[in-house]
Amino acid sequence: MTPIGGWGPWIVGGAWLSIQGRKVDLLYRNVEAVAQVIGDCRAGNISMHYQPGHPHGFCSAIWMGEIALCRPLHDPRGTIAKLKASALPYPRSLAEALVRRFQWEILFSIENAALAVSRGEQTHVAGCVYRALACAAQMLFALNRRYLINEKGALPEAAGFPLSIPALMPRVTEIWKFIGERKFEAALTILRSLEQDLKSLST
Repeated sequence: MTPIGGWGPWIVGGAWLSIQGRKVDLLYRNVEAVAQVIGDCRAGNISMHYQPGHPHGFCSAIWMGEIALCRPLHDPRGTIAKLKASALPYPRSLAEALVRRFQWEILFSIENAALAVSRGEQTHVAGCVYRALACAAQMLFALNRRYLINEKGALPEAAGFPLSIPALMPRVTEIWKFIGERKFEAALTILRSLEQDLKSLST
């Protein structure tokens, strides 16, 4: 078990457990801090934070999503139930804030990648592409009023949403294939088309 704050201010701390051969993460959360974040999210105020284990960053709305999606095992004072009442249904103000926060960054990341293409900086190009795709996932979850609590698996899940992009995952696979082959322009061309499709969904 880590001390409180052992994994930073947003993961906070906890332990990686194995229970009957099954991986279980135990994470600490401060009730007052979570309540404050939920209030902020409902007001359309979100923030992103550097966090090891979250290469996209830790979005404050994750805490709200954890409350919305969790299944309490023990809540004798109704603390979780009260917080859930603030997290469900998914507020429109949060969706609008997430789209506002991440939509512009997709094209910004693509343009940053394009600047690195002429220098052949594969790592920087790949980093910018990852950032753009992670922001796309944030947008798709927000447009569908779904909580995104971890970027792992987010794009495949978003591909199945009612509001999504045609052939999302085949196109993402093609992007990474071209990145690996150092065909950066081809990768960015597909990514630009995804950005345009997303823009159409949000208007």
